[in-house]
Amino acid sequence: MAKAKKLSKAPTSDTASTNSAGSSSSAPTTTPSWLTDSLPLPALIVLDLDYTLWPFYSDIHISPPIRSLSPFVLSDRNGEHFSLFPDAPAILRLLSSPQCNIRLAVASKSPVGDLCREVLKSLRLPETEIRGQPKKVIDVFTTGGGGGLEIYESSKLRHFEVIAKRTGVRYEDMLFFDDERPNFEVESVGVTMKLVGRQGLCWEELEKGIQLWRERKGIVPATAGGSGSYAGGRW
Repeated sequence: MAKAKKLSKAPTSDTASTNSAGSSSSAPTTTPSWLTDSLPLPALIVLDLDYTLWPFYSDIHISPPIRSLSPFVLSDRNGEHFSLFPDAPAILRLLSSPQCNIRLAVASKSPVGDLCREVLKSLRLPETEIRGQPKKVIDVFTTGGGGGLEIYESSKLRHFEVIAKRTGVRYEDMLFFDDERPNFEVESVGVTMKLVGRQGLCWEELEKGIQLWRERKGIVPATAGGSGSYAGGRW
C-alpha cells in the first residue's frame, strides 16, 4: 500500500495530551464501562505502530538521531516533533495496570525496527512511577508478562504466529488494532481486528474494539451495523 499519509505534528502542551507538568489530560473523566461491567476482556491486545499508536510513518518521517524534549515528546535531527496519539499513553497505562491486567504486544511491518524500539524506549507513560521515574512505553510490551515486539517487514499472520507461540494466548482471545484494511487477514486465524480511524488508538476505538471482541466471542449480542471490522464481506 502506498504511504500517502501526512505527518501529524506532536501535540503541544496547551492543546494535546500533556500539560506543562507532564501529566496526561486524555484520560476519561469516568471509569470506562467495559472495565466495570464484569464481562470478560481480551487476554492480549496487539497494536500496530504507524498511524495506530503514533501519527507518523517510522521509516519516512523520522530522521535519526532522536532526542527527548520531554517524557512525552521527541525531536529528530530536522527538528520535527514526535509523540504517541493523544489518548494512547493513558490507554497503555490503564490496560497494563493491575486493574485491567491485559497483556500487550506490537505487530508492525515497519522496516526500521531498531528505530521503533528506540522511540518506544524514549517515550514515557504519565503518572506511572517505577523507582521515581516515569515508566517507559516499551515496558508495557516487554516486561511483566508483556507479549513482546514483532517489528519487521512480514505478513501480520507471521507476526501473530510468533506472538501466539510466545504468549500461549489463543488467537480467539486476542484483539488487534490496525489502520490498514489488508491486515484483516489475521481474522482468518481467529483474531478480532478493529480498524482505527484518523485519531489512531483512542478511547472510542478501544471501547468499540472491546465490544467487537465480545460480540465475536458471543458474550454480547452483535450491534446493528457492526463495529468497524470485516465480517462476511461487510466493513
